[in-house]
Amino acid sequence: MRAATDIVESPALLSERIRERALALGFEKIGIARATALEEERVRLLEWLGRGYAGEMRWMARDPERRTDPREIFPEARSVVVVALNYFTPHEHVDDSLTGKISRYAWGDDYHDVVGEKLRALLAWIKEEWPEAMGKACVDIQPMMDKAWAVRAGLGWIGKHSNLITRDYGSWVFIGELLLDLELKPDEQRVEDHCGSCTLCLEACPTGAITEPYVVDSNRCISYATIELREAELPAQVSEKLSGWLYGCDICQDVCPWNRFEEPTAEARFEPREGTVAAELAEILQLTPEAYAARFRRSAIKRAKLNGLQRNARALIENSRREE
Repeated sequence: MRAATDIVESPALLSERIRERALALGFEKIGIARATALEEERVRLLEWLGRGYAGEMRWMARDPERRTDPREIFPEARSVVVVALNYFTPHEHVDDSLTGKISRYAWGDDYHDVVGEKLRALLAWIKEEWPEAMGKACVDIQPMMDKAWAVRAGLGWIGKHSNLITRDYGSWVFIGELLLDLELKPDEQRVEDHCGSCTLCLEACPTGAITEPYVVDSNRCISYATIELREAELPAQVSEKLSGWLYGCDICQDVCPWNRFEEPTAEARFEPREGTVAAELAEILQLTPEAYAARFRRSAIKRAKLNGLQRNARALIENSRREE
């Protein structure tokens, strides 16, 4: 078997063919970056960790080199293909004290499955075209700094709420990467930060979790608390200001002016399942482990675990009683 370095096509031609295939598989955006260490991002990560802003996500502090250098994950990596998949569906939340709102990203099938399937299909096609090529698909589970790589590959910029913003689809996109041992032509042009003087996301956050532009304190974030936090009770600074959110929070994205340019996704699997735009709080409290597993099978909502989801429901009910 020949090595990937023996491929005769130019990096530009290889890149264009891979780009065309990725778009044909349903990805809305694709960019390419060199597989080098993220030095500036590593410094910012360590500073963020040093402030204690990771909360209980201790895995974020494990081996920063592995998190900021793709060659620690796939030593043969020479290029990083970064893709974005639009997940916006034109449905809206309603304010109802009997239900809890669920973050838009979790309405349909688990994005790990959908994006991962498409990335693996892209990698399989690459291996058919160039049998000597090797690669690794990454979808959030691997310690890749997805948003940083999306910026490197020219897909968008990091907004003041710390999410990736694209000019085409706002921030309603999932990100994935394909690490390849192929020498591809990188997208050198970075997208300019278009947030300007806007501070709507900072002003709208009910808990003040966006402590300053581009910096989020997880300890005060509704999304972190309702999904990642494993404590028996939510911290008071969050539980009393949930604003109706049962799982996750989209407030900073909902107010972002760039999300006026959203387009409905073509991916049917991101359409809301029954009871996922908002869930009946009483029903959540009555779920058994078996019913919970069945209802949220292949859904991102299972990330919160049954105990966490029921804890969140209790907090929302308590808030409703206090308001009444």
